[in-house]
Amino acid sequence: MRKLCAAALIAAASLLSLPTALADPAAGTVESVTPLPAAATLPGSVNAARLLYRTTTAGDAPVTASAAVYFPPGAAPAGGWPVIAWAHGTVGLGDDCAYSVAGPSAVERDWAYLGTWLKQGYAVVAADYAGLGAEGEHPYLNGVVEAHNVVDAVKAATRQYDSLSTDWAVVGQSQGGGAAVFVARYATEFGGPELNYRGAVGTGVPAYIEDILLPLGPGVPPVKLGAHSTAYVLYILNGLRTSYPELNIESYLTDSGRQWLDRARTSCIEPFGAELSAAGVVVGTLFSRPLLQIPDLPGVLTRTMGLPETGYDKPLFLGQGLSDTDVITPATLLFAEKLKAGGQPVTLRTYNADHSGAVNASLVDSIPFVRGLFG
Repeated sequence: MRKLCAAALIAAASLLSLPTALADPAAGTVESVTPLPAAATLPGSVNAARLLYRTTTAGDAPVTASAAVYFPPGAAPAGGWPVIAWAHGTVGLGDDCAYSVAGPSAVERDWAYLGTWLKQGYAVVAADYAGLGAEGEHPYLNGVVEAHNVVDAVKAATRQYDSLSTDWAVVGQSQGGGAAVFVARYATEFGGPELNYRGAVGTGVPAYIEDILLPLGPGVPPVKLGAHSTAYVLYILNGLRTSYPELNIESYLTDSGRQWLDRARTSCIEPFGAELSAAGVVVGTLFSRPLLQIPDLPGVLTRTMGLPETGYDKPLFLGQGLSDTDVITPATLLFAEKLKAGGQPVTLRTYNADHSGAVNASLVDSIPFVRGLFG
C-alpha cells in the first residue's frame, strides 16, 4: 500500500512538470529595471540592464526571475534589434552565482561569444533561470522550466524596450545547450503570437544525461570523478529535490552526502569544484541506498531533463566538441541522429574541441545559420 501511494504521488508530481497552457498569465511582466554590475556587463554593449520579471518554476508555480539585457551600440534598425536569447551553462545554484549578478564563470569564452553576436547586430537577452539571483530554489536541468524562463525573459525585454524586435532565436551552451533544445521545442507554444521565434543553436548539449543517474548508489561509481562532474551530480540531485520534494532525495544519501548536497545549494561551480577536488569526494560514498529505489525513477528523470525527440517547428543547430568530457559526446551525436531519423529540422556540426572550446569554434557555422533564420 505504501509503495502504491508513493507511486501515485510521484505520478501526480510528474504531471506537474509537463508543459501546460495554464502558466501564470502575468508571465513576461517586468517588475523592475536596474543597472547591471560591472562584472555582469558585456564589454562593447550599451545601456545594459538587469530585469526582474515574472515567469514560472517547478510545478508551474509563478515566480520572479532575473535576466540581463545587452544592446549593440548605435541606432536600432527599422523594426528594432533582432534578439538572441542566451541560455548560459552551469554557474552554480547560489543567488550570487547568477549571470546578471556575477557574470559568466567562463569570462573570456562567454564574453567573446556574446560579443560576436553583438557585433553581428543582435541584442542579447540572458535569462538567469528561476531560482538564480531571485526568489526560490533553482530546479537545475528542469528543461520545461528553463524554456519558460528563457521565453518569458524575451517577452519581458521586448515589452520593456521599443528598440527590440519580437524576432528572436536562442543560443545556449552546456546546461544552456539543453535549455536551448527545450526552448526550440516549446518556444512557439510558450511565446504565443506576441513573439516571432526563428530557431535555436545549442553547443555541448547534455543529451541523455538522465541515464548516468540510474546506476548511482553506494559504491557507484567507486572512483573519483572530475571536479565538475561531481558538482554536476550534486546540482542535479538538488534540482530533483526542488522539482520533486516528495522524493525525499536526502533519504538516499549518507550524512556526508547530505552535507555536500546542502553545500551545493549555495555554491558556484568553480569554487565548488575546487572544494570537492580538494576534499577528494567520491560520488559513490555519498549514497546510502540506490537511487533506483525511487519509484519510476527513469520516468521522472526523462520527464524532467530528457531532451524532446519530436515536435520541433523551426531549425535547430547542434555543435559538439569531439573531445568533450563534460557531456557524453556519443550520446549527443546519437540524439542528433535520432532527430534526423525522425524528420526533425536539425543540423549537426562537430569540432576538434573540448566542452568549452566548442562554444566559439561553432561560430563559423552558427553565425551563417542564425543569419539565415532572420533572412
